[in-house]
Amino acid sequence: MVEAMTTATIVAKPASAAVMTVAVDLNGTANTTASALATPASLPVPADNTVDAADALRFVATVDTGTAVTVTATNATIVSALHTSAAPVTASSGSSSLTIATGTGTSATFYVYTKTTAIGSVVITNQGTTLTYYVQGTAGKINNLTVSAPASGAAGTKQDILVTATDVFGNKVSGKSLTATVFAATATLDSATATTGATLTDFGVATFKATLPTVGTRSLVMFAPTTSTDAVSGAVTGLTAPTLAPFAEITVRDMTAELAAVTAAKVSAENALAAAVANAATAKAAADAEIAKLKAEAVAAKVASDSATATAIAAKDAEIAKLKADNAAALAALKKAFNALATKWNKANPKAKVTLVK
Repeated sequence: MVEAMTTATIVAKPASAAVMTVAVDLNGTANTTASALATPASLPVPADNTVDAADALRFVATVDTGTAVTVTATNATIVSALHTSAAPVTASSGSSSLTIATGTGTSATFYVYTKTTAIGSVVITNQGTTLTYYVQGTAGKINNLTVSAPASGAAGTKQDILVTATDVFGNKVSGKSLTATVFAATATLDSATATTGATLTDFGVATFKATLPTVGTRSLVMFAPTTSTDAVSGAVTGLTAPTLAPFAEITVRDMTAELAAVTAAKVSAENALAAAVANAATAKAAADAEIAKLKAEAVAAKVASDSATATAIAAKDAEIAKLKADNAAALAALKKAFNALATKWNKANPKAKVTLVK
């Protein structure tokens, strides 16, 4: 499968058609290996923001007259001409595809450059013939240093500070020495220099180990290329301005003082909680006493109410009994009087007697 990927592909075409051939060179030096993925053409990135013969691979395709050559690129850029003062070609010029009509001629010329160290491909097609070539950029000089450091660390502890070196296009730059400078003895370095790595895990990254001071509030460390010629000499018009003297600032933490402060805060919180619990207990006791008092008053009020009700009922019952007795006596008197009168009447009027009341 690798062989299929790295070998130019030829597709069948009419017998009368000429098979496309392509000549490849870099600044006049022929390249015969770019058709294999394992041996891409090595191109310097256009760090000066001009695409010229030194950093653009030239392709000359020879084809039948009156045909067209189609080119597509991945991780690379195609231009139809190189830079001149009259017609500038910069690192933002070109495109990922191009079609060139040969007209009455038999050749098509174009150039390919890249701004990345990732492998790129160039696919050229004419009348059913497809050829594939590969290119890979080489990183330019250091244009930017970026620092990754912990925001804080305990006093007296050792901290890793990572410094990444990249060129103007963001490609990591390996194998370059960087120097660290500590301000005002705010840290101690295991080594004042470190080299950017070249492995998969540390490519373009240098690691400095700094021991924080036992007293003080912060550490300040600045970084720069050890050798000035490893970095760009200044800003290039149209490209990212260089950043070559970044610094790390690490807050030094006094863990003993922090622990004492935390402990004091904990004791204060516990005391406040205990006071709150005591206050709550006092409030609950007062509430319980008030509730008991209210209950006793309610019971006493009910007893008094029940007693008053019973007294009133007894008085009413006695009054009713007296009224009944008085009524019975009055009725008996009336009966006695009537019967006495009736007896007299009956003696006087034996033929018109009245019945006595029982």
